[in-house]
Amino acid sequence: MEERQLAKLEPIGPLYEMAQHQFLKAAELIGLEENIKRFLLWPQRILTVHFPVMMDDGEVHVFVGYRVQHSTARGPAKGGIRYHPNVNLDEVASLAFWMTWKCAVMNLPFGGGKGGVKVDPKKLSERELERLSRRFFSEIQIMIGPNRDIPAPDVNTNSQIMAWFMDTYSMNVGATSLGVVTGKPVDLGGSEGRNEATGRGVAIVANEACDVLGMDIKGATVAVQGFGNVGSFAAKIISEEYGAKVVAVSDISGGIYNPEGLDIEDLIRYRDENGGIIKGYPKAQPITNEELLTLDVDILIPAALENAINAEIAKDVKAKIIVEGANGPTTEEAEKILLEKGVFIIPDILANAGGVTVSYFEWVQDLQSFFWDIDDIRKKLKKMMVREFGEVYKTKKKYDTDMRTAAYIVAIERVATAVRRRGYYPM
Repeated sequence: MEERQLAKLEPIGPLYEMAQHQFLKAAELIGLEENIKRFLLWPQRILTVHFPVMMDDGEVHVFVGYRVQHSTARGPAKGGIRYHPNVNLDEVASLAFWMTWKCAVMNLPFGGGKGGVKVDPKKLSERELERLSRRFFSEIQIMIGPNRDIPAPDVNTNSQIMAWFMDTYSMNVGATSLGVVTGKPVDLGGSEGRNEATGRGVAIVANEACDVLGMDIKGATVAVQGFGNVGSFAAKIISEEYGAKVVAVSDISGGIYNPEGLDIEDLIRYRDENGGIIKGYPKAQPITNEELLTLDVDILIPAALENAINAEIAKDVKAKIIVEGANGPTTEEAEKILLEKGVFIIPDILANAGGVTVSYFEWVQDLQSFFWDIDDIRKKLKKMMVREFGEVYKTKKKYDTDMRTAAYIVAIERVATAVRRRGYYPM
């Protein structure tokens, strides 16, 4: 009998290939069936849109945007929309892929989605930004809905943009739909605690890692790369609530270092009064981003963009624990080097899952039209982060593997179970 040739799918890009390798490492370790493996290796849907926006001077510019749904096996797709000049399909598809596992590792009833527009929003006026946001959301609305795909803020998007998205969708369907996006203003169906959620989750799992490694987080030294929403809240919470000493922070303007520890509240004030950057902060000495990554600290939190820690930097990393506040901050080559050195890495799909967890809380509140207070949200978030860290750590010990592979195993088994039970339609 002639051997059947399977159709070969075109590669999406190098970042997506890296994400697939991470998946395959775990899938092969648990002996995942070939049919499910093939299905989950690729996005379910990819939408590319080219859309016009009228600029303030009357010119029409055409922008490109994407929405990718990797999997909806466990529920609606969930994932942010980013505005950045470097947005491309490889990045968006990879982030959608990671969102599937992030939602599954937290045991949320969501699949993975992601979106983006290739634009520098700093070059747009407020009105241009609103027109771009509303037109883009109208273009991707064929994939969107509170039971289909629920976007959220990401790089360079915020609660105001989510409000425009929600209003645009609501006007198009003829009824207010609070649950179509998360990360909205609190007075428009947003959730208390959403802004701090990702950073809080980072701090929670950093504390859990210290516990299992027999370290005391109180007084532990911390360096944070990236001082936006995730990095600043992670630094604030890990120092104020857990007693760690944040000695270094960096952003796009460079880094700062004070071996005696930084006053994070004071630094946040300085940043907000200084055009959103920390350069020139008078109570610390300047360092480069690379120097920050290789400081002799207990905990390193990369909370900037992808691939921040490469193989060259990894050789000089001295931190005992890395908590990935950003998505994909460690390259494959770097991770091999770090694991050989005995560094304990808490992977992005677990470490920064606090944001999507509180997004889930927001969605639930919107669907019920019943809203929780901040103490309830923090308590529920901590309970879920601690529980799922424990599941991943138990899996790490069971398979004698690293935390990333263990997190993928937990997530893949949950998604695979949904695929098996749902089957393949039509049969």
